[in-house]
Amino acid sequence: MELKWLLCVTLLALGTLAVQAHDMDDDNDGDDVVDVEDDLDDGIEEVEESKPETSSPPPTPKVTYRPPVPTGEVYFVESFDKGTLDGWILSKAKKDDTDDEIAKYDGKWEVQDMKDTKLPGDKGLVLVTRAKHHAISAKLSKPFVFDTKPLIIQYEVNFQNGIECGGAYVKLLSKTPELNLDQFHDKTPYTIMFGPDKCGEDYKLHFIFRHKNPKTGKYEEKHAKRPDADLKTYFTDKKTHLYTLVLNPDNSFEILVDQTVVNSGNLLNDMSPPVNPPREIEDPNDQKPEDWDERPKIPDPDAVKPDDWDEDAPAKIADENAVKPEGWLDDEPEYVADPDAEKPEDWDEDMDGEWEAPQIANPKCETAPGCGTWQRPMMDNPNYKGKWKPPMIDNVNYQGIWKPRKIPNPDFFEDLEPFKMTPFSAVGLELWSMTSDIFFDNFIICTERAVADDWANDGWGLKKAADGAAEPGVVGQMMAAAEERPWLWVVYVLTVALPVFLVVLFCCSGKKQPSAAEYKKTDAPQPDVMDEDKEEERDKGDKEEEEEEEANDEKLGSDADIGSASQEDEEEGEDEDRKHASEEEETVNRSPRNRKPRKD
Repeated sequence: MELKWLLCVTLLALGTLAVQAHDMDDDNDGDDVVDVEDDLDDGIEEVEESKPETSSPPPTPKVTYRPPVPTGEVYFVESFDKGTLDGWILSKAKKDDTDDEIAKYDGKWEVQDMKDTKLPGDKGLVLVTRAKHHAISAKLSKPFVFDTKPLIIQYEVNFQNGIECGGAYVKLLSKTPELNLDQFHDKTPYTIMFGPDKCGEDYKLHFIFRHKNPKTGKYEEKHAKRPDADLKTYFTDKKTHLYTLVLNPDNSFEILVDQTVVNSGNLLNDMSPPVNPPREIEDPNDQKPEDWDERPKIPDPDAVKPDDWDEDAPAKIADENAVKPEGWLDDEPEYVADPDAEKPEDWDEDMDGEWEAPQIANPKCETAPGCGTWQRPMMDNPNYKGKWKPPMIDNVNYQGIWKPRKIPNPDFFEDLEPFKMTPFSAVGLELWSMTSDIFFDNFIICTERAVADDWANDGWGLKKAADGAAEPGVVGQMMAAAEERPWLWVVYVLTVALPVFLVVLFCCSGKKQPSAAEYKKTDAPQPDVMDEDKEEERDKGDKEEEEEEEANDEKLGSDADIGSASQEDEEEGEDEDRKHASEEEETVNRSPRNRKPRKD
């Protein structure tokens, strides 16, 4: 048993030493401690870079790119696979209330392949420059009118360099007579704004629509609630993600990322501020009466300060029982001038004043209880009570917290169909970003979910399949990482082999039963219950002995005429001695448990 535990402790110690050795290696390299998954990823990259040119990697399944084709009616599609910006209009506008140096929308757009693409020929729209205003737009094949069909807008985004601060949202530009796409800017009216946006550690997925007040004719932005899902990965993993907005005529909406719902709700209930104002509002002209009492508790006017209440007693007093420790150096200061200090050669007393050596702790005080004038320590004053205040009692005149009265809202309206928004006729990207090379692809605006899903499978789905085909399996990643970092083998052994070994060790090793001879030698108590098999064998042996004794008795009976009476007495005595010895031996070997009587 001791050997088992010794072996377990040894294996665990080896694992700990391996991990510590890895941590020390990381410290020497100036890296932070990383987890095993990061090590696996880094190991895979380093192993691939360090492979000799002569080694041939195993064949990787290839995914062939084919430009997606819409399978139904669409209002707008764009895959950029022609390699041009045909149909797109660059803005020539200037942004208001901005310095002239950055007011122009002069950020560059280009159609390019994605960096490290796994699908040659798959091109997209790239925001090339950083720290500039960008604006580009394109007309729909026909204006979208909100009536009885859903609205689905879908597109792909890849933050190829990550994202520091910037957006990748789209705007559906309202259909107005004044719409001029080459003057597209931040104040151009839009119907819906949708897409990812990030600055600092604030990760957002916008869904905003502009609602028209039927009474005043003014527009107000309505923002969807923030998603409960963690959006950080979509901004940092440098992978292509699919963003989808679905608006239904029943006012419900869904927001999906990579075909998974991350936010949903209803235009009437889940927008801020609400679409419809309240029926009643607080009267702005109402005022609180002067005698309105909002105090739930008041000081007891009948309470009197006790005569023995001393308000002037201090909270702390000197401990009169304290005694100055022996050896206290009253005449020694706590700090003295450093005797080894020297005045700097460039010290000018006219400019710098008289030089004084720096102060250091008095070395004599290091071995003494203390130095300087001894003072008694302070202690809590048992007679301290502080400033007396009367106790608080319920206010019989309490009237509650005052609120102005409610009156009908003069601006109230009720729009039960906010889905019927302002029609839009163009799609645009109006963005500022501190990070370059944001990749956009595969825009589609349609009314049928199946059409959008087919478009997603033929575009984003191919990218996902190509990325998966190019990545090694889990086992391959683990093997490659272990080749670069041999200490990982110890981790694999501890996490896989060690549990199996321990199960086999503890389950298959039996405990040796002590023999009867050991009980005789040591006089140790025997167990009350013995194995049934051993007991049956012993019973069988006893039966054979009895049969032999009976046979001998019969033989002796046949020769009785030859022997004498004295011989019979001697034989009977020997039989009794032998029987007595057999009983003693049986007493040593047999269990004290009572046995059922044998059948002769």
